[in-house]
Amino acid sequence: MSYWVYILASKPGGTLYIGVTNNLVRRIYEHREGLAESFTKRHGIKTLVYFEAHDSIAAALQREKNIKHWSREWKNDLIVAGNPGWRDLYEDIVR
Repeated sequence: MSYWVYILASKPGGTLYIGVTNNLVRRIYEHREGLAESFTKRHGIKTLVYFEAHDSIAAALQREKNIKHWSREWKNDLIVAGNPGWRDLYEDIVR
């Protein structure tokens, strides 16, 4: 089983949300559709701009915690390194 750390953005350089899931497609769909009252729904955060897989939940949770403690600049650099245009990656994961 894979576990995923992901970053959603409201817009390029906008508000970020960092999360962990064991089902990336389902979880991003839930965020996009506003299916739960949450931070992402209140702030219009729907664009998947970054994701990475991990083999264990422990590794994914630790990575999420680490990224959450990074500066905004480091988070932006992580996103831009793999997605310089802040393109929505949702279509890539549902193929």
